[in-house]
Amino acid sequence: MKEVNSISVVGLGKLGLCTASCFAQKYKVIGVDIDRDKIDLINQGKTPISETGLSEMISKYKENLKATTDYRRAILNSQVTFIVVATPSEADGTFSNKQLEVALKQIGAALREKQAYHLVVITSTVMPGTTEHVAKFVLEETSRKKCGKDFGIAYNPEFIALGRVIRDFLNPDFILIGEMSEKDGQILEDIYKNTCENTPRFGRMNLVSAEIAKISLNCYITMKITYANSLASICEKVPGADASVITSAIGLDSRIGKKYLKPGLGYGGPCFPRDNVAFAAFARKVGVKAKLAEMVDEVNRDQVTRIAKIINDLSVGNGPANSSDKKTKEETVIGVLGLSYKPNTHIIEDSQAIDIVQQLINEGYKLTVYDPQAQGLAKSVFGDSVRYTNSSKECMRLADVVLITTPWEEFKDIDLSGCKKDLAVLDCWNLSKDRELGINIRYLGRG
Repeated sequence: MKEVNSISVVGLGKLGLCTASCFAQKYKVIGVDIDRDKIDLINQGKTPISETGLSEMISKYKENLKATTDYRRAILNSQVTFIVVATPSEADGTFSNKQLEVALKQIGAALREKQAYHLVVITSTVMPGTTEHVAKFVLEETSRKKCGKDFGIAYNPEFIALGRVIRDFLNPDFILIGEMSEKDGQILEDIYKNTCENTPRFGRMNLVSAEIAKISLNCYITMKITYANSLASICEKVPGADASVITSAIGLDSRIGKKYLKPGLGYGGPCFPRDNVAFAAFARKVGVKAKLAEMVDEVNRDQVTRIAKIINDLSVGNGPANSSDKKTKEETVIGVLGLSYKPNTHIIEDSQAIDIVQQLINEGYKLTVYDPQAQGLAKSVFGDSVRYTNSSKECMRLADVVLITTPWEEFKDIDLSGCKKDLAVLDCWNLSKDRELGINIRYLGRG
């Protein structure tokens, strides 16, 4: 293949569109999607998706970034294609290839008309064995061409976080490449060296090793999160112990590292929970029991019940000493600050904040909630069963007990003016730890 100057990206969701816009800094890029409204906006230099920095990227590089619903046009006018379509989880925890196979058939049909070598790169998270035994087969069957001779195939998942997709894409810790040939891997390595702002390290290996590496990496991260939360549950029973201090210290050891080693809520979002479950499902498929992955998932789910119990303790122990004046659950208002699974995103998928709110509703509490971005999606879950407020101050003013569930920057300086004098707070992320608030406040992991 001659030097790459054109790239196509199939699937313009949050990751796909960010991928396309980042490559558009250096290459001519054609994006493919079935949503015509989305296509029209992109071709106008506008973003149909909310993500930090994306609007500016699309506007700045709009001359290099075009979008279409036509696979044929995209494939015939590019040299490398990245597939970034959804692979939702099946009931058994494995990933569905339905959308991937649709894309592969369309790409294969277009490749039938193409004489030049073309590299097809799967970025979507897939089960181990998919790239070689599903994708390669579909492309060869539909294109009537030979992989390795007429076209190449590679696996190249991204390790990004919502809210910082562009920053993570352009400044990766490392880039994982699964390759069938050294030639294909080198094409990808050269593309990233030309695109990234840092000097990335590369992990190049065969296809199945890369597929296992993707889900096992996320599985390891969930283990670190769960370890910190397990330590926190122990420290809460020991006067003077502080899990956040402990994890900060042990994270200084290079064998451990500080990233993701902090007490808080359990992991959530569209990647970590499903990758952990998929890793265990893959292990079962090959006749091995992934005990650690299964236990991590179990402990993570238990975190919701643990937080709800602390709220129960705070609400029962709160209020006037005269028991006749104490409020019942039905009279107690719980204020929840944060609904998204992490800050700087509106995503509530597998958010433990959402699960906690639902459990507290089921237990009979009144709920008032606030999130800077996620309330729209939360309304589709809770409907009228909670009260939605317009600010953290309003949410706290109405509450008897406040729960800080998402570490949004604005929650670091909570305003207590106008709050009830016997307010109790559970700060799940130690955001207020160094402030003298003069209220009954508890922190996860602190005895």
